[in-house]
Amino acid sequence: MLLFYIRHGDPIYHPDSLTPLGKRQAEAIAKRLALYGVDRIFTSPAVRARETATPTAELTKLTPQVLEWAHEDDAIRDLGTRDEEGHRRWLFEMPEYRRLMLSPAVYARGMNWMEEPGLAGAKFDRLRDGAEGFLADLGYVHERENFRFRVERDNEERIAVFAHHGVGLAFLSIALDIPYPHFVTHFNMEHCGMSVIRFDSFEGYAYPRLLQLSNDAHLYREGLPTRYYEDARFRQNDRLQF
Repeated sequence: MLLFYIRHGDPIYHPDSLTPLGKRQAEAIAKRLALYGVDRIFTSPAVRARETATPTAELTKLTPQVLEWAHEDDAIRDLGTRDEEGHRRWLFEMPEYRRLMLSPAVYARGMNWMEEPGLAGAKFDRLRDGAEGFLADLGYVHERENFRFRVERDNEERIAVFAHHGVGLAFLSIALDIPYPHFVTHFNMEHCGMSVIRFDSFEGYAYPRLLQLSNDAHLYREGLPTRYYEDARFRQNDRLQF
């Protein structure tokens, strides 16, 4: 199975929707996925995710299925906090939590990172259970203790999931069996970037491999601007500008 995880396009958060640029990004990823071939489409309940999926659904004539567990509003309540101005932020965006996530103590705990004082309030179970249930429905049952997926049903489909930044980082950490604090402090996803995970079957088990992370070739091909973590971009002379 190939799983394409796409972060939504450039958003308007209030009201929940895409900007004109976000809609052009959605059209660009639709062209790419239509060429690659997609068998099923899934989307977060959020409008910005569903609007990003719409052009792909139109080109492929597939009806998106909604993943209730993948809504970013729920995820940030579980894995976020409020800053000094009262705005919700991901824990990994807050300096004090980021320092803790990068500490030797958290690294030593590995997959039991939630046992570390200071992170015990994070609620990872809901998102993890939702992601694992989704993958089980696709034929791959997570064996957490063995860091692998039991293949219940061979699946050669190509699956597209349209969702969010914070949800996506958590999802990849689950699928790849990398402790969440390690993943979110070292990797990122951009608007309408596409990550590709390959679920290979080997002696009845799958050990997912990340083939691409937040690839934006479709945006480049359409002449759309590319930004990295919303504050860095490449100029025409290929020198990174902040």
